[in-house]
Amino acid sequence: MPYTFAQKLAAEFLGTMLLIAVVIGSGVMAENLSEGNNGVALTANTLATVFGLYILIEMFGPISGAHFNPAVTMAMVLLKRQKSAEMLPYVLVQLAGAFVGALLVHQMFDMQLLQFSEKPRTGWGIWTGELVATAGLLLVILLANAQRVSAMVACYIGAAYWFTSSTSFANPAAAFGRMFSNSFAGISPADVPGYVAFELLGALVALALYKRLSPATSRAA
Repeated sequence: MPYTFAQKLAAEFLGTMLLIAVVIGSGVMAENLSEGNNGVALTANTLATVFGLYILIEMFGPISGAHFNPAVTMAMVLLKRQKSAEMLPYVLVQLAGAFVGALLVHQMFDMQLLQFSEKPRTGWGIWTGELVATAGLLLVILLANAQRVSAMVACYIGAAYWFTSSTSFANPAAAFGRMFSNSFAGISPADVPGYVAFELLGALVALALYKRLSPATSRAA
């Protein structure tokens, strides 16, 4: 049975909310237990994100496509794999889910419910890291075997936590949600626009590369 558009939006909201809860919550737990060792904290944060992302894509992929990410939704609209009229609703529920995910973590850990991050993440090196992280993510999504995309996306994000200078947000909704948490995974609100700009640029770079890598018949279509 086909899913209704309302069900798709609900899946995007829940998936994005849980993804951000996994990212921020595991960061809080890791920071509490690692006794100041950022390497240990990042390792724990990475593993939780990899496992959580895989499960969420498997759960919600059949319903909404499991975007959880405005850059992914934008790419699917530009490739005409999704209706353009669906883009704004998808993005709005993704942003709402990211915000609620941050609040949920704060409630679970008895933290101040509404807060803003004071963690700076800025500069050309970090912005380049976000461009690379997002371009790589989109290429994995577009080129991976459909039966393996969940595992490949999760593994790529886990690797990108470590090989990119930005720790691979690769997602404007993640940047938006994480600015509401003054924790290990947070980002200063002033630095969010730079992240988002280079994430969207990375998505466009990925689309250009994908077009070049596609067979000639696909490019013509």
